[in-house]
Amino acid sequence: MIVVIGGGPAGRLGAMHLAQAGREVRLVEQRKIGGQCLHDRCMTICALNDVARLVEQARTQKDLGILDDVPRVSYPAIWRRMREVQERLSLVLDAETREAGVEIVYGAVGRLEGARVFIDDEEVRAEAVLAATGSRAAIPDLPGTDLPGVYTYQTLPEMQDTPRRMVVIGGGVVAAEFAFIFNAFGVEVEVIARHELLKDLDPKMRSAALRDLAGVGIREQTGVASIEGGGRVRSVILADGEEIEAGAVLLATGLVPRSESLQGPLKRPNGAVIVDQRMRTSVENVYAAGDLIGPPYLTPAARREGVVAAENILGHDTVMDYTCIPQTISLRYDHSFVSTGGEDEALTLSSPAPAGSGSFWDVAGGWTGLARIRVDPGSGRLVGAAAAAPGVSPIFSYLSYLMKQGIAVADFADIIEVHPSTDGIYWLARYAEEILQQKKG
Repeated sequence: MIVVIGGGPAGRLGAMHLAQAGREVRLVEQRKIGGQCLHDRCMTICALNDVARLVEQARTQKDLGILDDVPRVSYPAIWRRMREVQERLSLVLDAETREAGVEIVYGAVGRLEGARVFIDDEEVRAEAVLAATGSRAAIPDLPGTDLPGVYTYQTLPEMQDTPRRMVVIGGGVVAAEFAFIFNAFGVEVEVIARHELLKDLDPKMRSAALRDLAGVGIREQTGVASIEGGGRVRSVILADGEEIEAGAVLLATGLVPRSESLQGPLKRPNGAVIVDQRMRTSVENVYAAGDLIGPPYLTPAARREGVVAAENILGHDTVMDYTCIPQTISLRYDHSFVSTGGEDEALTLSSPAPAGSGSFWDVAGGWTGLARIRVDPGSGRLVGAAAAAPGVSPIFSYLSYLMKQGIAVADFADIIEVHPSTDGIYWLARYAEEILQQKKG
């Protein structure tokens, strides 16, 4: 028997892969199958963002005189209905996993003591273990983080209604996504970032993202000294002593691998389990995948890590490849990007994104998004792509695959595009090929 600890993307996909290969698999899940992606993070962002975008589009159309009013958001109803949908999705995943041949044990804790495997207090014999116990929200070492009214993405459902003012502490994707959502809901939002907000983004993409956050107060290169309040949070004190009023504080300060139940495998100082390219830990026949092993903390990467671990358990030598993993940030527009990593000498081209569904009425405001590519001038290969526009994220799955296969901008000549579309990558690739041909001529 093979024991899989954790039913999130990494554990579930790994378990199904093993079961479909004919192995006996027992998956131990303390909560509900689907992991944080379904219950706390990805799908929660999707649900809230759908409502936020609708409200923002209604504001634009009201300003143009098309709509008479902007709909009011019922925050409690969002969470109630969202939980109903998440429960339905969890049931679908449960059925899908069981149909693959996986035995699921709910409400139990899987743990390791070296090579020994326990489900709660019962030791079980396992020929291999796949640990995929995920992560939890990182809590900064600040006074006041335990005050009522201070939330993380995991505890946000405890907030009964939207506050008048919210402070978001953090400078990454989660901070930006929640800042957009709550600002769209009518909350005065202030983001406090130690460095630049979304500092790792390409400068043009970062500028595009900041457009979507135009209504949000953003303080960069700013430290937080404490969170203050009596029976409830009242304010945030900055490192320079300034006090910012807050009816709620959202801590968006990163993730910590959840590895306390796994004793034996070597770990990094933050608790991340150390693995090699085959997802093997320092303990023989114990594998790990997903958020448990640290960055990039991306669901598609976790899924692939789970499958790579399963393949190696089955005796098929398989290596995890992190190149060309597409990513997206969900604000008013999708902000999606992918890179091969070889962009230093690349030809870089940018253009406004075509108007289409989701951005037609934004033409009046002079902004329909952005498309951006990087091309190797010698080979013509596409080595980077990015877009900020409605509905562009799905194309990046295919772009990332094609880029790994070595697609060149000349290959776009025979593509017949979907129309209407907000995809500007196609047109930029054609234009890049014209430029390369002119230089050769």
